[in-house]
Amino acid sequence: MATNNDSVPLALQRAGEASQHLAVSAPGIHGTISKVQSEYGDGVSPEIWWDPVEGSESYALILEDPDAPTPTPFVHWVAYNIPADRTSLPEGLQKQAELSELDGLLQGKTSKGNIGYFGPRPPVGDPPHHYHFQVFALDRKLDVPPGAERDDVLAAMDGHVLAAGELVGTYQQMD
Repeated sequence: MATNNDSVPLALQRAGEASQHLAVSAPGIHGTISKVQSEYGDGVSPEIWWDPVEGSESYALILEDPDAPTPTPFVHWVAYNIPADRTSLPEGLQKQAELSELDGLLQGKTSKGNIGYFGPRPPVGDPPHHYHFQVFALDRKLDVPPGAERDDVLAAMDGHVLAAGELVGTYQQMD
């Protein structure tokens, strides 16, 4: 994966070593992300699954593209305070800071400045970009307001990550 030298590390690298590995999967992502989930299509968030982690009080998800020219990495999704009894997010989450139907789940800002999922949108003709769906099991809920930025969520996670894992999907727009 090619990233520029002055890029900021991915969330998984900044969160430090987790004591456990967390398996992350998505039934609709098999190496590549579908056009429906891209901003060239409908921009629908994919369904994401992960393994439960004993002792977790919440989960967080951060989706980043380290291949974007600027900012690097480009933040596509920040979701946190996902209830500990959930081990998945459904497809097509609403693009709002607080999701009442998911019992307290909060969403933050993308690099574009919007709230919720912002699908892949690499420049036409670019080589495939790599999208890192990073999930973190936390030993507490985060004291971060709705609509927070990635770095605020990462700062609140510091020292509270029980397990972490990622799924990497690629996307390329040819025309």
